Amino acid sequence: MAARTIIIDHGSGFLKAGLSGWNEPQMVVPSIVNYMPCRENPGPSYAQRRVSLGIDICHPETYSYPIERGRILNWDGVQHIWTFILEKHRQEHEDFPVMITETPRREPMDRRKTLEIMFELLAVPSLLLADQLEMSLYASGLLTGVVVDSGYGLTRVQPFHLGRPLPDSGKTLELAGQDLSAYLFQSLFKEGRNPHDLFQLETVMSTQMSKCYVPQNLGEALDFRQSLPSGADESNTYQLPDGTAVELTPMQRLGPEMFFSPQVFDLQGPGIPQAVAESISSCEASRHHLLLSHVMACGGNSLYPGFTKRLYKELTSGHFPSTKATLWVGSNRNFSVWLGASVVAHLSTYRSEWMTREEYMEGTRL
Repeated sequence: MAARTIIIDHGSGFLKAGLSGWNEPQMVVPSIVNYMPCRENPGPSYAQRRVSLGIDICHPETYSYPIERGRILNWDGVQHIWTFILEKHRQEHEDFPVMITETPRREPMDRRKTLEIMFELLAVPSLLLADQLEMSLYASGLLTGVVVDSGYGLTRVQPFHLGRPLPDSGKTLELAGQDLSAYLFQSLFKEGRNPHDLFQLETVMSTQMSKCYVPQNLGEALDFRQSLPSGADESNTYQLPDGTAVELTPMQRLGPEMFFSPQVFDLQGPGIPQAVAESISSCEASRHHLLLSHVMACGGNSLYPGFTKRLYKELTSGHFPSTKATLWVGSNRNFSVWLGASVVAHLSTYRSEWMTREEYMEGTRL
């Protein structure tokens, strides 16, 4: 087992990377690439264009997310991001083994493509592909419980027993951070909306990160915010480029309510508490009490003020009123997948699941 391992947790919205053994990833970058036509070969095909990381401020219309809703749509973009991460690391450290976390929506082809990129193009010495939700479980120090992971592209719920996922009990919702971003885009910029406008992008991101919260009761929160005189809450405004102050509406501040009541925002499917309840109910009745006592909330959306308190309230008062629930939350729960992978990187029980480059090359010759 190597003394250090490079951990890469590549989500739909952000990539987290760094060396195992740290308390948090050393690199957190948006999972965004942009394509610029090459001066020597300015054709329309992506193969004839230059790919770079992030948003080009001179050409913001060229950016895209190579992973959407947990599915890899652009391998060229993913490869570019992984290459950037490993090359930057190799400038400072020796060539360590690599662990990449996988979404539950992975396909066999995705795994083969990941192996090809890592071993043939990037020449890593050894590789471990790890399930994201299982890594979140390890980050909590638990072996049995329910992982509730809500990120940028997906919200996923999975019960575990003794470190193994319980069959046919997982839930995946296409209800996540990008839906809140889309709602804020539509409501903040009703006219002239442009997802490639840098000011609009920054306004939406800033509103999400610093002004949105989850109410404990939507009706009461709306009544309270509507009763406030205009200008009474200084945190309730954002500025346009010309310096004009614009006041947020109550529903814009309360946007994360969509994770609990998607129908209020004209979205389909259950909210997160209902998905958790359905997931637990699909397991054996004898395990319900144990699973409810170990519910772990993680992912970026769990950081919204009021999120964990509301989830606990919904589970205990609405879905399982006669059963005591315990919600486990960590201060770095937005990095729980990466932190769990950092733990697993040094567990001898996973030794047999690592693949070396020699084993891969031997297998391709057969």
